[in-house]
Amino acid sequence: MQTGLLRGGGPVSGDIASTLVDLVAGEPVRVSERPRSHVRAPDKPVGVDCPLGLPGPTRQVRGIGTVWQRAAIVDGHVVQGSAYATVVRAEGSNRRPWSHYLSRPGVVESVGRTRWNELAEALAMPQRAPESLDLGGIARQAADRVQRNSRGGRPALRAARTGLRWVVLVEPCDPSPCRVRFSVHGDELRVLSFTAAEADPSRLATVAEDLALHDWLITALLEITRKAAIGVLPREEVITRLLPAIDYLLHLWLPRMADDELARALWRVLESRVGFSRQWDLLVHRIRDQLSAGAVAALSAAIRQ
Repeated sequence: MQTGLLRGGGPVSGDIASTLVDLVAGEPVRVSERPRSHVRAPDKPVGVDCPLGLPGPTRQVRGIGTVWQRAAIVDGHVVQGSAYATVVRAEGSNRRPWSHYLSRPGVVESVGRTRWNELAEALAMPQRAPESLDLGGIARQAADRVQRNSRGGRPALRAARTGLRWVVLVEPCDPSPCRVRFSVHGDELRVLSFTAAEADPSRLATVAEDLALHDWLITALLEITRKAAIGVLPREEVITRLLPAIDYLLHLWLPRMADDELARALWRVLESRVGFSRQWDLLVHRIRDQLSAGAVAALSAAIRQ
């Protein structure tokens, strides 16, 4: 999953966003305006036939089938490309005609001796073999197509793209997600893995997209405050550098957009362990403190005149 800013000078309207994400001819684009603007393309099947990336040369398990790919634009200027699939054990060891795999969209069949715990751990590894299944690359293609369709213009805000890899192992357990792990690897990659008793793939993808958006917001705000050089540059310049965050980012914080039982349970665990909202609140307060200090300084200067 990939999240980043839409190329161009600012947010686009809902109609333009619908055109940009319309990657599947003849299929309607999903548009929502409340509680915030969200435009999402219908899922598109993409064929894959590659190793699943288990460690060791003697444990080669191949994945054949299709994965779902989709793109979305949030609030007119945040682009998300997403790809996801359900991995199941193949019946037999022979490759079947593509018509069989196309009849099961969003399902990848594992050919070879598959241990699900081992496969889940392999898929969640930050470093994977180049020839292995790369859902992040398929998600990146969706985001790139949206970017190529977007208009030009000087961006009012710059922020790097981030990626989230998520893996869910489905097995009997407590109804709430268990064995939740979230890790950050460098500036670009985050990995989320957990175990669930049941899984609707599209629903899980929506929850992961919501988490990826909020992780990207924190990452972008951290970078903006760093470049503002608070305490180093003059107050006026600091505020100027912070203004794009105020105009384009602060209003987007709305965790649990997919507000169902699974989303609530997962966010509770992540908030207690990672503290997304606490970190966001600290950054927002720091920015608002700079605005308050600037307003006080400007008022004092006006009184002295």
